[in-house]
Amino acid sequence: MSPKRIAEAEADEAEIENQRATITERAAMDRQRDEEIENVLDADRETLVERAGVDEPPGDVVGEQESWHEAIEQLAATNAESMADAMATKVDTLRGRAEREHPSLLRLRFRPEESFEFVPGQYARISYEQEEPRVYSIASSPNSDELELCIRRVPDGELTPDLCDRTAVGDELFLRGPYGDEFMLQDPSERDLVFIATGTGAAPFKSMIDYTFEEGRDEFEGHERDVWLFLGASWKDDLPYREEFLALADENPNFHPVFTCSREEYLGDWDGATEYVQHTLLKYLDPDCVDTDSLPPDIAEFVGGETKTGIEARIDPKNAEVYVCGIGAMCESVREVVEPLGVPDLYYEEESYG
Repeated sequence: MSPKRIAEAEADEAEIENQRATITERAAMDRQRDEEIENVLDADRETLVERAGVDEPPGDVVGEQESWHEAIEQLAATNAESMADAMATKVDTLRGRAEREHPSLLRLRFRPEESFEFVPGQYARISYEQEEPRVYSIASSPNSDELELCIRRVPDGELTPDLCDRTAVGDELFLRGPYGDEFMLQDPSERDLVFIATGTGAAPFKSMIDYTFEEGRDEFEGHERDVWLFLGASWKDDLPYREEFLALADENPNFHPVFTCSREEYLGDWDGATEYVQHTLLKYLDPDCVDTDSLPPDIAEFVGGETKTGIEARIDPKNAEVYVCGIGAMCESVREVVEPLGVPDLYYEEESYG
């Protein structure tokens, strides 16, 4: 039986249960960043006064949108078009962040009234009594007594606004599951593990990675396997479990988390990767194991590129077991990058949503 079939058999043994569960922890994973945004915009206000001669610098980035646009147009008129374009992009991006409801990323832990057996990679349905159930990947290890979910707020959604705004410790939810018999860990082998995700796609990988180290699955026949995580988001505080993954890496030198943020540099304190996760992955490939001449130029250019983490380990794609989770467009982009690298189909798993 193949490793995938063995994993599916284990999932089939987990009976689907209907039960109540009591919330034991509800915590925002993102944070309010209005003060940081205002501090950054103060420098732009000074630029608009000094370079563009603006009499009255624009105020609140949300409430005075028109005054910002007018001031930036005045800056462009001073032969500073590129500076004005960059400022307009930054201001619009920061406005979007300032307008965002908080929390928008939630850690939710709860204790089922009865045992809830599952395998890493499976998901559960939860609901309040009068609402349609929604599906979420389980982020906790099967070894935990409690279940944990990672919830992204969906504006005007059916359930997530209630979960983000009105749930409290002690509340009860209806729980059904587990579900899923395809997206799960294969049996240990000599292959290195590579997890690639954006946003809440990290949830099943939190379960898989914790379980891997708890059960010693990061070793095979005396050989230590490298375990990689490439996780991307717009903002640093949109990287679920970032601190937990970093702590796990401190305890396990063969675990290599790599984070990439596309917008965090606007707030000035991000010195990590900013590329798409698939391009960040390419930089950590072992150039000696990849025939770059046979790759499309837009892929080959990233192989062996400069990295910012200090991680010395590198990936042989032909000896990798790859798992991908996130929105459909991201998964498709990752697949287009990974397929030419020679990862066998048997060792490529993908779960997409949205």
